[in-house]
Amino acid sequence: MLVHLSVHNYAIVEHLDLELDRGMSVITGETGAGKSIMLDALGLTLGDRADSGVVRPGADKADILATFDLQAIPEAQAWLAERDLENDGPCILRRVITSEGRSRGYINGTPCPQGDLKALGELLIDIHSQHEHQSLLKPETHRRLLDEYAGATDLARQVQLAAQRWRQTKQEFEHLSNSGDEQQARHQLLSYQLEELDNLALAENELEELEQEHKSLTNAEALLSICRQVVEQCSESDAGNVLNTLTGSLNRLASVNNNTSALNEASDLLASAQIQVEEAVGELNRFLDHFDADPRRLQYLEERLDSIYTMARKHRVQPTEVYALQQKLMDELETLNANDESIERLANELTAFARHYQECARELSNIRTQAATRLGSAVEEEIQRLGMPGGRFVIELKPQNSSDPQPFGLEHVELLVSANPGQPLKALAKVASGGELSRISLAIQVITAQTSRVPTLVFDEVDVGIGGPTAEIVGQLLRRLGDRGQVLTVTHLPQVAAQCHQHLFVHKVRDSEATRTAVSKLSQKERVEEVARMLGGIDLTKESLAHAKKMVVSAKNQTA
Repeated sequence: MLVHLSVHNYAIVEHLDLELDRGMSVITGETGAGKSIMLDALGLTLGDRADSGVVRPGADKADILATFDLQAIPEAQAWLAERDLENDGPCILRRVITSEGRSRGYINGTPCPQGDLKALGELLIDIHSQHEHQSLLKPETHRRLLDEYAGATDLARQVQLAAQRWRQTKQEFEHLSNSGDEQQARHQLLSYQLEELDNLALAENELEELEQEHKSLTNAEALLSICRQVVEQCSESDAGNVLNTLTGSLNRLASVNNNTSALNEASDLLASAQIQVEEAVGELNRFLDHFDADPRRLQYLEERLDSIYTMARKHRVQPTEVYALQQKLMDELETLNANDESIERLANELTAFARHYQECARELSNIRTQAATRLGSAVEEEIQRLGMPGGRFVIELKPQNSSDPQPFGLEHVELLVSANPGQPLKALAKVASGGELSRISLAIQVITAQTSRVPTLVFDEVDVGIGGPTAEIVGQLLRRLGDRGQVLTVTHLPQVAAQCHQHLFVHKVRDSEATRTAVSKLSQKERVEEVARMLGGIDLTKESLAHAKKMVVSAKNQTA
């Protein structure tokens, strides 16, 4: 529960430190004193949006801290533990807003985003405002109230996710299926083209090898003639050849009786040249011995190259690109085959997702049906106590028309009401006046709050438009809620204020320089005086004091 609230330089609050207890705490005060300011400040620590206008004039920042005892809130303890934000003592939420409009949030001293404050805050406090009854006119509110009361929020979320998953899968399935005719035609074309390429059976780098061999065979006669001439000039010509010339030169140098280094070097080089010429002649002879100038081979090469060139022209690519084209077409065909498999897989997934949705949605529908009866009866009983005798309240579940999974489930949820005896049930938005809507809203809030797992409930002037004996009943309802946890109530009704366990009085303090808001925790005597003021105005009389004392004592005795 909320045990301490500290507010600095927020709106007209200069400094406020407030200790809070279990039970029902009411917040009352003068008109314009800022009764709701504390709750607005508290809302900032719970992740509400803020702007620079909330900073007290003359201050550089507003600083708000809310301290919570989490002993009875295991969900919040687990949330903190998952994020390594827990500590040994109470949980402290802090929000700082600068005059420039910047905002910072902290959980147990660790900086955190606004979303984390909001997520944790939802586990700590449930706030009901005077404007909340307007949301009762929205169908999504009807569904949310029923699901929260039924404890089916998680299941409703599963239904929503199951519907989204089914819809996404269906869109993907339809996209692939709608392109089926075009893909089938492309599949046939690719199959035909690949059959031709497969028959061609072109190997990687084969074209280069074929062209090189063809070039060699085409120039065979010229090549043979050149090779024979070189061999003859090097070793076979009787008129003189290179080897004979080199041998004669070596012999002449050897006959000279002059052992100089220059002559020795020259002899070595000529001997080396002789060896290299002999080796070159040997290589040329081997080439001539093994050279195959088979005309049938040349014909084969020309026919093979013609097939490749023809295929390249047919597909409008270069001959060197034919092999790569085949690989590309194979990849595309595999993709089309994979799409066919994807269509089959998506069809199976659609069936499975639809089955899962139906299972979750039917379970949710059963829970809603049972909870609608309980919640409708409970709210009907309360609205009759709240000044609508003979009023009726029913939660109707209408089957939705679409056969496709819908994110909200198998039915529409609608609140029907009959404000007066004998009148037929009609949609809430069509029959309820402003005052009736406030009472119905309060009844729903009180009933649903009893099933809330959140131990701290805040009611911000939810009793607007209610008075007389009904106001006393409202006070009793709120006190009853306070007996099971912690309730903070901003009210202008003495009948509600008299029911509290703790009374907080908001007032303005004025001096020559500024006006600021202060909050006092009232003693028993001060409580009676404040209730008397709420009953009879500023001037207290014996009668108003006696009446107020009776109301306060009566509330205490009823609880006892």
